[in-house]
Amino acid sequence: MSASTRDAALAIVVVAAFAALVTVHVATLFGLARRKHFREALGALILPPLAPYWACTRGMRARGIAWFVTATLYGVAFVLAR
Repeated sequence: MSASTRDAALAIVVVAAFAALVTVHVATLFGLARRKHFREALGALILPPLAPYWACTRGMRARGIAWFVTATLYGVAFVLAR
């Protein structure tokens, strides 16, 4: 694989992982608000790493795990792209 192809693939992964992370984060915020956990939703909006914690402790374990996985994928892809 040439360097430019590798760079393009990593750029696509970084953008896709970030988009997935934002999507999961927003879904978690709406899920918390829908379950009447407004303080937790506001806290996760202000401090995003609280989102997976609140999701797992408030009955949305799959969203918490998805948030953590997409954040990890984004972080790894971002570091590799540098």
